[in-house]
Amino acid sequence: MLPETQESGSWIDDYRKKVVSVEEAMKVVNSLDRVYVHSNAAAPQVLLEGLVRRADQLTGVKIYQLLTLGKADYALAKYSNSFAVNSFFIGANVREAVNAGRADYIPVFLSEIPGLFMSGEIPLDVCLLQVSPPDAHGFCSYGVSVDCTIAARKKSRIVIAEVNKQMPRTLGRSFVHVSRLDYIVETDHPLPELASETGTAVEREIGANVATLIEDCATLQLGIGAIPNAVLANLQEKRNLGVHSEMLSDGVIDLIERGIVTNDAKTVLPGKVAVSFVMGSKRLYDFVDNNPLVEFQTSDYINDPFVISQNYKMTAINSALQVDVTGQIAADTIGNVLYSGFGGQVDFIRGAARAKDGKAIIALPSTAKGGKISRISAMLNPASGVVTSRADVHYVVTEYGIAQLSGKTLKQRAKALISIAHPDFRTEIASQCAAYSWY
Repeated sequence: MLPETQESGSWIDDYRKKVVSVEEAMKVVNSLDRVYVHSNAAAPQVLLEGLVRRADQLTGVKIYQLLTLGKADYALAKYSNSFAVNSFFIGANVREAVNAGRADYIPVFLSEIPGLFMSGEIPLDVCLLQVSPPDAHGFCSYGVSVDCTIAARKKSRIVIAEVNKQMPRTLGRSFVHVSRLDYIVETDHPLPELASETGTAVEREIGANVATLIEDCATLQLGIGAIPNAVLANLQEKRNLGVHSEMLSDGVIDLIERGIVTNDAKTVLPGKVAVSFVMGSKRLYDFVDNNPLVEFQTSDYINDPFVISQNYKMTAINSALQVDVTGQIAADTIGNVLYSGFGGQVDFIRGAARAKDGKAIIALPSTAKGGKISRISAMLNPASGVVTSRADVHYVVTEYGIAQLSGKTLKQRAKALISIAHPDFRTEIASQCAAYSWY
């Protein structure tokens, strides 16, 4: 996987000496080691499969990760003596393990995770990466996921890299030199993809409602899924939009190609789509490959509320599992069931709320479980955690409209939120609120 036109040189000789089999690379992991796993679509599946094959030789290995795509067999019950997962964000592949008590969850703002590694508050022994092949100067790219990985690599004693021929070469603060890698395992396989969700009629209506809040020249942050896709689909008449977001999904490509997203009005990194990772289809991975339009930076920069707040008309759009009538947001738990994580929601909500003409938006369907449960309620379910406080949210949006909360009293907030709840539940919610002294 070395550059074909490159003659032998110091870094190339170093590279060749470090290339080993996955079995040999995984031998350096010891019992009780603390292992960081590269995140999202960059999770190094070949290395992880090799690690799992050593399970009977290991005990008490602590694995630290964010969301990862692909298999996470190390979280299976049969490996519980070998591996203990500590996740900063609960993805589908570890959710059962976390709720069964075999794995654990670390609630933290995404912007603060690199600092936990750099300070030594969470010490690391081994860093497992997936990177692109080196360029002519010996630099590999972290590819589709930079986020917290640079800090983890710097603070780990041993760095093992899966050099995947199909990993895109992304630009920005996205490079690691071969000299910084201890072991290299060469691979050639496609990255895991996420299918683009078209959404239901309800989600499309939410997208249309959110789009009315987005002004020309706004800088956007959106997540992934049916509602963000529905928002993007309703921005065809907007002008001169920008993107500063922890992640990028396929829907933004169409807006760039149509000249709707230009990034010219941005205050931070003008002219650039600023992200820390991408997840989506091969089309998206091909789009970011060697593309100077897309600037990858670390989570402690992209998600820093102070940095975010410098963008004019910063508009943050995030989702929730439940909202109470005062505006408290439950986004990582459903009662006592752990579901996802803090991610960057609070980082961006606070940054947008403090930006000049910024908007902090929470968007969600009015009901769950086929209309049997209202997501807007008099109080959050017992044991639900508050991710975003009621003082941070400007707007809550459902398919029934928009509730503007900023500057409103508790009673005004409750009435506004009840008005966008599903009609089948509005009387019930109001009746429950009647017990509150302030209502």
